[in-house]
This record gives sequence, C-alpha cells and structure tokens, in this order.
Amino acid sequence: MNKISLIIAREYIARVKKKSFIIMTILGPILFAGMMGIVIWSATREGDQKLIQVIDETGLFENKIENTETITYQFIQADLEETKESLLRSDAIFGLLHIPNLNLDKPEGIKFYSTQSPGIAVEGGIEKRIRGIIEDEKLANSGLDQELIDNLRAHVDIHIINLSESGDESESNSGIAFGVGYVSSFLLYMFIFIYGMQIMRGVTQEKTSRIIEVMIASVRPFQLMMGKILGIAAVGLTQFVLWAVMTTALTSATSSFILDQPAATEQFANEAGMDTEGMSAQDKAFDISKVLDKIELPTILASFLIYFLGGYLLYGALLAAIGSAVDSEADSQQFMLPVTLPLIFSMMMISIVIQEPHGTMAFWLSMIPFTSPVIMMMRLPFDVPLWELVLSVSLLIAGFCGTTWMAGRIYRIGIFMHGTKVNYKTLAKWFVMKI
Repeated sequence: MNKISLIIAREYIARVKKKSFIIMTILGPILFAGMMGIVIWSATREGDQKLIQVIDETGLFENKIENTETITYQFIQADLEETKESLLRSDAIFGLLHIPNLNLDKPEGIKFYSTQSPGIAVEGGIEKRIRGIIEDEKLANSGLDQELIDNLRAHVDIHIINLSESGDESESNSGIAFGVGYVSSFLLYMFIFIYGMQIMRGVTQEKTSRIIEVMIASVRPFQLMMGKILGIAAVGLTQFVLWAVMTTALTSATSSFILDQPAATEQFANEAGMDTEGMSAQDKAFDISKVLDKIELPTILASFLIYFLGGYLLYGALLAAIGSAVDSEADSQQFMLPVTLPLIFSMMMISIVIQEPHGTMAFWLSMIPFTSPVIMMMRLPFDVPLWELVLSVSLLIAGFCGTTWMAGRIYRIGIFMHGTKVNYKTLAKWFVMKI
C-alpha cells in the first residue's frame, strides 16, 4: 500500500505542477462566467430589426398581426410574382408572407418567402399570430359575444408539489431541474472522458519510453496501475473543487444581475416553464429564487463526487488496460470505441430520460454501472428515491471493482509487450494467462 501511495503522490504532483493544469484551472471558471454573461446579454438585447411584407388576399389579417420589438409587418397590395422579384433585389426586406383566400375550417396555402431561412422563432411567431386571428374569427362567426370570448380565455400556471412519505410538501420545477441535471451530467461526462484519456496516454507514453521497465523492478504491475488511476483521480477532484469554488465566486454577482434584469428574468422563467403573464419582474425573480432554493445542491454535489470517482475508476481501469496493450495512441483507436460507447450512449439517452425521469428506461440506465453516472446525475434533481440512489452507487462500486480486476489481468501482461500486433483475441489470451 505504501508503494501505491508513492505512485499516487508522484502522479499528482507531476500533473498539478504543469502549466496546462494551472492555466485551465484559472481559465475554466472565467470561461464559464463569460458564457453566462453572453447568455444574459443575449437575453436582454434586442434582435435585428426585420421587415416582413404581407399580401393578404382574405382581408382578415390587416392591422391584426401585431408588430413585435424585432419584426415589422407591412401590408401591401401588389402582384405576388413582382413582389418576389423585388424581394431578391432588396436587402431591407426580410421576407414576404402570402395569405391566399382561406377556408377557415381548413386554412391551407399560406407561404413565407425569404432569401434566407427565417429560423424557428420567426416561423413559430408568425404561425402563432395567424392561428390566433383565425381562431378569433371563427369564434366571432359563431355568434358569441366578444366580451364572453375574452372571459373564456385563461392562463394557467401549474405549481408542482412533491410529497414525501412523512407528508412534507416541496415545490419543484421541471425546467430548472432539467438545467441542473443536464449541466451535472455533461460535466461528469467531460471529466470522466478527459481524465480517463489521460490515464491511457500516460500508460502508453511510459511504455513506449521504457520508463515502465525501470518502475516494474520496484513495484508490481497492479500497484502501478492503481497508483496511476488514483493519482489522476486526485488531480481531477482537485481541479473540480477549485473550479466549483472559483465559479461560485465569479457567478454570484452574475446570478444576482440576472434576477435584476426584467428581460433576462422573463427569458429564464419562460425556459423554466413558468407562466409569467401578469407578473412583475420582482415576482418572477422571487419565484425563480424560491424554486432554485428547493434544489438540494449539497446532495447534487456529493453525488457528483461519488459518481465521478466511480465512473472514472470504472472507465479509467479499462483505458489503462488499453494503454498497456498498445505501442502508440493510433493503435488504441480500435479498442476505445467499445469501451467509451456506453458513456457516449448515456449522453444520447438524456433526451429520452428527461421525458420520463422515473420511467423504466431511466431506472435501468441509472442502475447499469457503465451508464449510471451520467443518467443518475440527470435524474437526481427530480427527487430520486433514496433506495434507488443507494442501489445505483452499490452497483457502480461493484462495477469498478470488476473492471479493475479485469483490467489488471490485461495490464500485467500488456505492459511488457512491445511490437506485438494486438487484437481482441490477444487480449482474451492475456486475460486468462497465468504468470
């Protein structure tokens, strides 16, 4: 155990002294705070002004499609083909909306002409306004009083209340929970991938430089592998803790600034799924702060550390075995995909898990050790039962113990092999070989 500690210390000190580690440790929080600043700026700034000409053959929409802060609708009486040609020659006109004579029961044939793709926001805004006007016209034709129609409209804001077994109630918000879970999952994926790759490269470099042959004279191969894995894990945890502290310090002022900006607050609230109509900026900020306070950040942080260590040890051991089996990084590509595919797959499945965080698919993916780190971090903000968390962590521990034992059997042979053409059959032979 003392030899493993010496190897851990060697790996840790050698890596934290590197300029790249110091620069990224300082630069990471600054970049994160800068990205948050860009989001705030994007949420508060007004977009580019756009002029959309409208040819309305029905006469129903004129003066009813309201202008927005960024779009001005200009109704014109002109020939469609001539207007399309003028659109190609003019940089001042963004697009042309053509509304033919419509059957209100089946409105079809509306077209939008533009020299460039209008984007989802513009397209959705036009469709929403036209749909609203058609609905109003159909209701008016039904003979109902306009005041009655207005009174029939309602804005609904559903408050999600989670009940515990003790009867306690806590408010939650799926939009904010998704944001917290997605960021946690992505960071975990990134850390496991980056530091797992560092293990593989480190082992390959030591093997090709023949330094490993000197070290093996003093320690057993398994001790060397474990020391390297744990040493790099300590480096990753150090960087994560420093990032967390520095990012919190840098973004605390930015977070308060978000809640002080009406436009940014409304953007955040809308993305979180809140109904903000009729609310003041202070009310929106208060509701957002109240929901954020319900997120159990200490639990999220503790789980992140556990799943980082578990996932890193699981994948790190396998990548160390790959590094010991090959003579160059280029040779490792054929083995990397099968090992890292479950990790990539778990990121791809986040969009499915978020739709039903307590469903069968989400449950089993959060139990399988190869996918549980990313998937469980995605589910945690949605109040996962404690027994599921404990079971997932237990299976992850069993998983990295198994992969470490399996990787150790390949590592003890592969670290000495040079110039050998390695394939899966060779790895299987090394696994069962007795020395």
